[in-house]
Amino acid sequence: MGQAIAERIKNKYAVCVFEKDAAKTKGSSGVMVASDTWQLLKQSQAIILAVKPQDFELVLAEIKDNLQDKLVISIAAGITTEYIQKILGKVRVVRVMPNLAVKVGQSTTSVCKGALASNKDIKFVVRLFKYLGKVFIFPEAKMDAATAIAGSGPGFWCDRVKDMPKDKWENYSLEHFIPDLSFAAEEVGFNKEEAISLATSTTMGTLAMVRTSGESPEALKSKVTSKGGTTQAGLEALHNTGSLIEAAKAAVLRSKELSKK
Repeated sequence: MGQAIAERIKNKYAVCVFEKDAAKTKGSSGVMVASDTWQLLKQSQAIILAVKPQDFELVLAEIKDNLQDKLVISIAAGITTEYIQKILGKVRVVRVMPNLAVKVGQSTTSVCKGALASNKDIKFVVRLFKYLGKVFIFPEAKMDAATAIAGSGPGFWCDRVKDMPKDKWENYSLEHFIPDLSFAAEEVGFNKEEAISLATSTTMGTLAMVRTSGESPEALKSKVTSKGGTTQAGLEALHNTGSLIEAAKAAVLRSKELSKK
């Protein structure tokens, strides 16, 4: 995800990256590669934390004393701005959740503002992530629901179309999946307008991702289905009930269970 973001924004912003596995940044073009987190922090005004949840606390501990007045942007799933501030102290934090279609510039990205972040910070983050697709601003209380719809929705779509001919995908998406996912989004807390926009963006972004990548829906589904994660919980409910509403509710519940507050 971090690599996809860097590739999308490097023509608009000066980008500096650090990756502990140097092989992953070898041959990178158009970005500065930092030798360590200290150099990264020194070079940057805004820090995007694109690390695995299991490494997140270690990274926070590593950067906490060198942030000065930097904006921290976290894309770690299920980790609240309050939790990050608890470790980092008085810092400006914005939480961002892109989805699978970030790689083709059609992400459905949800953004929420931490207690100390300013409206100017939010405007910057929205402008930044619009280079990756459509951006929604929500209060943190809706981020679990956003995870269920925009984060797990691609897995639900892939599951539904995996046995369909490719020429049926778009009609099915427009006539059936988007209305069903919209109803599901309303059931987990979004108003009608938000629900339709989220469902449409999520579905059409996933369709674009499948077409562009050339991978099968089954292969892409496996990429968003982590063991014990929200998509797996939603898919189990979908298979048991046949209902996208129940799938979304199960994904929200799992997101809440996994959340660090």
